[in-house]
Amino acid sequence: MYRNKLPLVLASASPRRKQLLNLAGIEFEIIPSAMAETNHAPGDPAGSALGFARQKAETVARRPGAEAGRWYLGVDTIVILEGEILGKPRDREQARRFLQMLAGRRHQVISGYCLLWPVKNQRVEKAVRSEVLIRTMSAAEIEAYLDTDEPYDKAGAYAAQGMGAALVEAISGSYTNVVGLPMAELVTDLLRLGIIEPRPGHG
Repeated sequence: MYRNKLPLVLASASPRRKQLLNLAGIEFEIIPSAMAETNHAPGDPAGSALGFARQKAETVARRPGAEAGRWYLGVDTIVILEGEILGKPRDREQARRFLQMLAGRRHQVISGYCLLWPVKNQRVEKAVRSEVLIRTMSAAEIEAYLDTDEPYDKAGAYAAQGMGAALVEAISGSYTNVVGLPMAELVTDLLRLGIIEPRPGHG
């Protein structure tokens, strides 16, 4: 659907972000930032997500041997319930607590992304917000989900694109934002910046 005009680096090892970009035909190199996401600032979740996205892009762009002529994409996704940020759970106990808190309630998912071009230190940043309703779950359902590997590397301890899809009753806003990369907004910026262009048909 799209093709690159300029090289792009994704500063993330997330298989979900990789898949979404691949589906759009966007070419990119993966160089994970290896940043620990443990200090999200309370009270400003959008600013916190943008801050981490910016740091990821900058960390990779400043590595020895990094090419300044490439665009760098950093992304950070957080789950917020009544002002509390629910990150990736430390262990089963915390994952259980997150799911118990989310069950039967609406929460917000915010993904912040930063596109960085080191040549002119140009940055384009955006935070996208979606609302998710997790259905009411029995204790047995929660334990069965915790028995899988899925909750432990996901913000909020669930994956809307995986087995956790059975837990999601409704989404208001961008679905891909909940997965971890708001594609409509990102592609709009990639087109505007001249990083990608529509791929001509082969007829």
